[in-house]
Amino acid sequence: MNIIQIAVLALVQGMAELLPVSSSAHVIVAEKLMGIDPSAPEMTFLLVMLHTGTMGAVLFYFWKRWKVLFTANPASAKSFVKFLAIATMITGIIGFGLKAVIEKVVLGGGSKAEIEQLFSNLPLIATSLVVVSIFIFIAGLKRNNDGTSSLTNQKAAWIGLVQGLCLPFRGFSRSGATISTGMLTGVSKQLSEEFSFALAVILTPPVVLRELLRLLKNAEFSAASLPSLLVPGFVGMVLSFAAGLLALRWVSAWIDKGRWSWFAYYCLFAAAVVLWVNHTLA
Repeated sequence: MNIIQIAVLALVQGMAELLPVSSSAHVIVAEKLMGIDPSAPEMTFLLVMLHTGTMGAVLFYFWKRWKVLFTANPASAKSFVKFLAIATMITGIIGFGLKAVIEKVVLGGGSKAEIEQLFSNLPLIATSLVVVSIFIFIAGLKRNNDGTSSLTNQKAAWIGLVQGLCLPFRGFSRSGATISTGMLTGVSKQLSEEFSFALAVILTPPVVLRELLRLLKNAEFSAASLPSLLVPGFVGMVLSFAAGLLALRWVSAWIDKGRWSWFAYYCLFAAAVVLWVNHTLA
């Protein structure tokens, strides 16, 4: 990969990861258009660095808000942590359950039956974009009803369930689906946003670890090649961090101004583009 390709992927990943439009759908399309093999060791390592950059952006952006939440009212902080635990547990159950069913039933089992086989399926990605656009649009219809400012065990469970459904399907935006679920269950727009991205901070490290393990298992990867990957990886991480901050400001502004449903229209447009790319490259 050259520096231009790295910059493009970093900006696409950084923006789309934190906008409710599915980063994976955009990154996969960008890779295909640039002729990049997503399974190559350098690509796997770059994605790890890009995810690290976007997670850093989330921590930086929400740090003050979470700090107030955790210091102003210890009881509320304890409840927030409990809700995060409930949602994450449900996500794990649903996500790993779906993964097992897809690999053993849909993909027929075997040593090479991995969920990653679905990740480059463009028609499936387009379908997922359409589904999440419906979520976002319906939630956007409630823009004049800010809901309550509270979470409950049941609401956290619903958010975790929807997040679990997102995991196996590229195009099914995690942030779009979880923020929308929060809003649809009556949680305030701001708290839905804060809770969704707090879940992202919990979810990202296991994803990064999984990618690192896949990299180490790749027969084409060797420790000797690592130094050559560090500089482009670091450049990508910095760019994804900057793009992520911009995306978070964009999301917050549109949620506050009642423009959440506008992202639904973009997801439909993105689905059409994905299908066009699939037809063009077929």
